[in-house]
Amino acid sequence: MGVEILDNGTRVLTAPGAMFGTDALLLGRFAQPRRDERALDLCSGCGIVALLWHDAGHRGPCTALEFDPAASALCGQAAAENGAEHITPVCADLRQFCTAGPEQGQYDFAACNPPYFAAGPRSPDKRRAEARHTDSCTTADAVDCARRALRDGGRFLLCQRPEQLAEVLSTLRAARLEPKRLAFVKNRPDAAPWLFLVEAQKGRKTGLRVEPDVLITSGAAMYGPRE
Repeated sequence: MGVEILDNGTRVLTAPGAMFGTDALLLGRFAQPRRDERALDLCSGCGIVALLWHDAGHRGPCTALEFDPAASALCGQAAAENGAEHITPVCADLRQFCTAGPEQGQYDFAACNPPYFAAGPRSPDKRRAEARHTDSCTTADAVDCARRALRDGGRFLLCQRPEQLAEVLSTLRAARLEPKRLAFVKNRPDAAPWLFLVEAQKGRKTGLRVEPDVLITSGAAMYGPRE
């Protein structure tokens, strides 16, 4: 088991098959729930996004939804070690989450770092392959779950590869999740983007703001151009 320490001392536990990358950190920092909002971390893995929100001061109820039992258990252990009782790990399939009853429309904020790949080479490690490929969760599945879970006006944050941009924006709008903020992630100002971050809001009018690129410099994310 590995341990990563966030900016304000929160411990994140990792293990083979339950790691996290730069995209998860970017997602968790691009937008965050307000201190007391009810939050939902979809495809939570080891709980990095929920724990990052905790590290930044979020204390409202937070559901960390993850399909893999071992990764979900790591999230629960980390939440206990950090005194983050407001984080509740739930091991379940997001395609069946919030499908009926009063649980629908109960969340103020949701985020998802979904599997990216529908094809191509697969890792021989089953858990890593599931985390990277869309067999058990497509972006459309995540969007549909957010649609069910969020209240009217609730916000949804998603990251994905640039080649999926048109499809993602179309899927969000079809689910009444109106894209409001969009930023591209680059390694250098003159490089092609390798990721985008989008924030949508449920049941709101059109109006998308394209923000300055997020630049990755010396291992750190910098929002907007720097001198």
